[in-house]
Amino acid sequence: MTSNDTPRDPHPYVGMWVTADGFIRQELLPNGRYDEARGNRPSAYTGSYTVTGNHLDYVDDTGFTATGDIRDGVLYHEHLVLYREAD
Repeated sequence: MTSNDTPRDPHPYVGMWVTADGFIRQELLPNGRYDEARGNRPSAYTGSYTVTGNHLDYVDDTGFTATGDIRDGVLYHEHLVLYREAD
């Protein structure tokens, strides 16, 4: 690593987001990928995401697209409501 290759801090939305019942767990990874578990199905959905302001655009690995928005610290992803998992 050269002095010009300093790593960037991850986006503040990176981390685990979970529905209130814990059934859906969506991890936003620092490399622009996501991994979503549903119940006992790990990696039920995987793909990439981009962030523009408080808006997220998702493309899963099959090509399906979805969107999300962060409002007041809550992720509204299509019909889902996800909360930041406490560290």
